[in-house]
Parts: sequence; C-alpha cells; structure tokens
Amino acid sequence: MDGKDLLKQVKEDNVKFLSLQFTDVLGAVKSVDMPIRHLEDVLKDGAWFDGSSVEGFARIQESDMRLKIDPDTYAVLPWSAEDSRRARVFCDIYTPAGEPFEGDPRGALKRILAKIAERGWKFNIGPEPEFFLFKAQDGSRNVHPVPHDTGGYFDFSSFDEAVVVRTALMDALDQMGLDVEVGHHEVALGQHEIDFRFADALKAADNVLTLKYTVKAIAAQHGLVASFMPKPVHGINGSGMHCHQSLFDTKSGDNLFFDAKDAAHLSPMAYAFIAGQLEHARALAGVVAPTVNSYKRLVPGYEAPVYIGWAQQNRSALIRIPRYTEGRDKAVRAELRFPDPSSNPYLAFTSMLAAALDGIDRNIAAPKALNNINLYHLNKEERVKLGVTELPGSLNESLDELEKDSVLRAAMGDYLFDAYMRAKREEWDDYRLHVTDYEIEHYLETA
Repeated sequence: MDGKDLLKQVKEDNVKFLSLQFTDVLGAVKSVDMPIRHLEDVLKDGAWFDGSSVEGFARIQESDMRLKIDPDTYAVLPWSAEDSRRARVFCDIYTPAGEPFEGDPRGALKRILAKIAERGWKFNIGPEPEFFLFKAQDGSRNVHPVPHDTGGYFDFSSFDEAVVVRTALMDALDQMGLDVEVGHHEVALGQHEIDFRFADALKAADNVLTLKYTVKAIAAQHGLVASFMPKPVHGINGSGMHCHQSLFDTKSGDNLFFDAKDAAHLSPMAYAFIAGQLEHARALAGVVAPTVNSYKRLVPGYEAPVYIGWAQQNRSALIRIPRYTEGRDKAVRAELRFPDPSSNPYLAFTSMLAAALDGIDRNIAAPKALNNINLYHLNKEERVKLGVTELPGSLNESLDELEKDSVLRAAMGDYLFDAYMRAKREEWDDYRLHVTDYEIEHYLETA
C-alpha cells in the first residue's frame, strides 16, 4: 500500500480519526491522533511532535521529532464507535534534518534487517505471547489479581465465558490484519495464548504490539483486565513469549535452516545461529526478559527455561528444535523460549538477530544437544560437567551482562543502548528501594 492507496482506503472504511503510533524505548505504545482530513498533508510532510517527554527520546533542546507513516501498517480499530471510526498506522521517527532518529526502536530493527537483506536473507519470527485475564476489581488498582476462569491447558467448555472472550479477541485481531492460527487456554488459571502466523521480523514486532493493545481493549469491554506481566501470580506459571525463528533465502524462498542430510535436519547456518544466541544469552536476557518481574518467571519448576543450552523436543532447554515432519522443510526452526511479552519486540528481535548473526559470522560451534535430559533434575555439579550455565537471576545481573556485550550495543546503536540502560537502571533502583509486603510479613515482628 502506498499513500494514494491509504487515502482511498480510509474513505472506503469511513475512518474519522487516525492514530499515528510508535513506541518509546521500553516498548510502551505512544500515539498522536489526528482528524483524517489532515492525512494528505501528513503523508507529504510527516507529523511533528515533541519527543522530550518520551522515555529514551530527545533532550528538551533537541525535542522536535517527525513521524513518517508506514502505509502498510494501516488497520481499522474494530472496537471504535462507527460514528467516530478510528484506524491506526505505525510510524518511523525522523529528526528535523530528515535523518532517521537513532532512538527509534523500530528503526533499529529496520537497520539490522536491511543488513541481512543485502545478504539475500529474511528473518522470520513466529512469536507466542501469553497473557492473563483477571476479574476487574473495585478501585483503580488490581493489587491482588483474581484469574477470570478455572480452566487448564487446552481446556474447552462451550459455556465458559473465557471462550467467548478469547473468540472476540481472535475476531478483533483478524480484523486488524493478524493471521490468527489458534487460540487456547494455557496452563495457569486465567492464562491464554493466541498464536498468529509467522512473518518477517518487522511485521511480527508490529503484530505483537497490535495483539497487546487489542487484547487489553477487548478485555476491558468484557469488564476484565488483560495483563502481559511475566509473573503476576505467585505459585503458578508465568507468561512467556516463545519465538520461533528461521532465516529464508529471499530469491529462492528456501529455508536456510534446513539440511536433509543432518540428523536433526539443521544446516550449518542453523547450528551457528543457535550457538550465537546461546553465547550471548546472559546479555540477551536484559532485553528479552526486561523487567524485575521477569526473573520471578525464570525460575525452575514452572516450564520457563533457566539453563543455557539447546535440544530437540526438550522444553527445559533455552532453545528447542520442534519435531521435523517429512516434506515440511520450511517449518524447520529454532524456538527461543526465554523472551517474555513485557519486552519491546523491536529491541528484542534486533538483539536476538544480532546475537545469531555473531554466531554465523564467527562460525561458532554449537554445544552438544541436551536431548532427553531434564535440566531441572540435575544438580549444579552435574550441570557443570555438561558445560551448562544459567541465565542471570535478576534484572540487575542481566543489565551487568548486557553492558559488557559489544555486539548487542552495536546492533541497537549507542544512543538507543544508553537510553535503554539508563531507563532500566532507574527501574532497578526504584524496585530495590521499595519495601514489599513480603518484607513486612517476614521481618516486621521477627527482626
């Protein structure tokens, strides 16, 4: 779709307002809304806004920013009222001088994708963001969330309101242009997953953001609170965002991960890809598991991976290779299991690809597969013998690792990397200075 197509489409859809969307460095969606009558001018000149108050953006003396519409991301917001129909587009951010803004997370992903496009490659991702639906509570704060249902993994009931809500969610996402494959109940009470077809990394990142705010909007219409928090409830499974990854040849359309002669049906490139992500895993955690709460999910016992290794069909490994089906060469992929949906998908996918490319460019050898080994059942000594290390145990530890990783810094660029680190260090400091209910309960009278 180009600008002319977009002007025609908004007329056909009877759109009255357009939301120009982008994210801050942490992945929060920001929006500049405008009446549709200004669209033609904005397509020519962009839309100016003050970036000085946006997390990770310009200083006050350099605050003017320009949004350029990506027409291909146009979608009508299906929950908007018919008499004031709204649509959205994602935007790229530019400086007053007309240069791409170095602090734009979407721009960082586009830069690294342009580099592999020069090699004739395309990076495909199939993300699987999990989320919870909670009952709305009186007051403004949902301090002790109550799951909306009592279902379990893949449970079905034709009378379950959760099925009704999930169906409404999938319908809205389909209308927004996501190719929804399946939706199902997850392991924990009130936990759900909606899977959509894999796409190139940029579209996949746009889709993750679309899913998150669409789920929140539709849930609110049903009197529910949707949360993508990694571990909202103690003692039950948290929410991850497993990412199925592959590289394709843009000319031939071949899956560069497939090798018919290999026992695991993986090519040398796939092994090096895996090795790169494993080598950078401890630093990568600071981007793909980016909150203090992320490390309450990444603990043994709840299906979330903790130990750094890869395997076929082993869900305790950091990277899993799904079972190969004869004739489905294009489906060969590597599933990275420790990202969670609180991450900024643009930065997460940028960093994941950068780590993998380092493995490919340096031809790093993949360690031995950890097949048929439940890593959670091994003690530390047994894991050391296998050469298996662990993910960081806290956000602070992962940020220390990230700060030392020159490959991930280069992929983000100094401006964006420094802004991200600054915001995350502030988050950690804020967390460690807070006194929690746990501390009051355990120490108030016993200390």
